[in-house]
Amino acid sequence: MPQDTFIITLPPRQLPALQGWRVTPAHLAYRLGPGPHLFRADNTVPRGGLMVVDDRGFDGLGPTGPLCQEILRECQARGFSGAILDFDSRLPPLEQIAGQLDEQFARRGWSLYVTEPYAARALHARVMIPSALSGGSLQRRLEEALERFGENRAVLALEKRAEDFPLPSPSGSGQPLTGQELEELRQRLSPSVFFSNDLCARYFTYTSRDSGGHFVLFDDGDTLRRKVEVARQLGVHSFLAPWAEISGYAARLGIQRKPEQQRQGRR
Repeated sequence: MPQDTFIITLPPRQLPALQGWRVTPAHLAYRLGPGPHLFRADNTVPRGGLMVVDDRGFDGLGPTGPLCQEILRECQARGFSGAILDFDSRLPPLEQIAGQLDEQFARRGWSLYVTEPYAARALHARVMIPSALSGGSLQRRLEEALERFGENRAVLALEKRAEDFPLPSPSGSGQPLTGQELEELRQRLSPSVFFSNDLCARYFTYTSRDSGGHFVLFDDGDTLRRKVEVARQLGVHSFLAPWAEISGYAARLGIQRKPEQQRQGRR
């Protein structure tokens, strides 16, 4: 049976929380900035695992070649085995960066992870498929991803999401809810909560005097576990998740303890 790989994103100062878990850390410590240059967003100097690079503050100006060299040097200096390009924007320079790093990383045997919009520019990279859906079917979503990218490239990016959708919702987008906001809403309404097999998420409905009908869709430990199970059944065995969202569900998701931790737990 294929072995699962769990990549856990977290700030370097929180790395001690992963001790004893069989995971790959991905450091939330880097961003692209003016120049363009690579900036470290955390004073802690991580080593090993993966670097996560986001594009907040990137203006798209300047040559991309020197920036890619900065990223390569940082990976080599810190002993990283790859990088996650967490790009929200869709800019031609970011596409160039993804394409250049894809070739350079593949040449070195390093792993590169990209979001779907960049998959066509990074043909060696692994592609992160978000687990949160507002419609359709997660199984079908993953089947389509496997048809496009294959088992070796598809990665399920777990997200513990909660959203409040107005009814009807033409855009398919809802208002994000924090964990506290969701809990307060549930306590106030005491709604009947249901499980969607297609979305692998929980939901409830309510009516507001001011804004009419609402549909609330949310995740918990059981829905995340179900999403992992659906992915495994289809042949996806690589998962990416933020520790802040899944720390309380790690064992439930199938993340394994290291042997010495298992022995200590049996004493």
